[in-house]
Amino acid sequence: MRLNEIIYTDARPVDGYGPGFFRVGGEVHEGALLLWDKGKAGWGGFEDDGSLLSFVDLVDVILVGTGAEISFLPKELRERLEAEGLGVEVMSSPSACRTYNVLISEGRRVALAVLPV
Repeated sequence: MRLNEIIYTDARPVDGYGPGFFRVGGEVHEGALLLWDKGKAGWGGFEDDGSLLSFVDLVDVILVGTGAEISFLPKELRERLEAEGLGVEVMSSPSACRTYNVLISEGRRVALAVLPV
């Protein structure tokens, strides 16, 4: 099997995560995180729909990591995001981080919103 090194153009991948933190591009971020090709910021969780809605024209899909285990998004939040044309994929935070890294390596328009494990 041949393995190729992934080269990221603009976006920074998630390097790691642990109890209460994420490591992005070698920098540690404590707490919930929003990550996209142009930056990163803290995220207020499911109640912070304004931060997610700010991605309407920037991305095609938001990967939402719900912590160590997968759980449902609040119905109202999902409906608001989808009404604005944003695709939403919900998964555990570890899965969301891995999926984000793969999609940014392909140059996809994706954002990551993750709760810590």
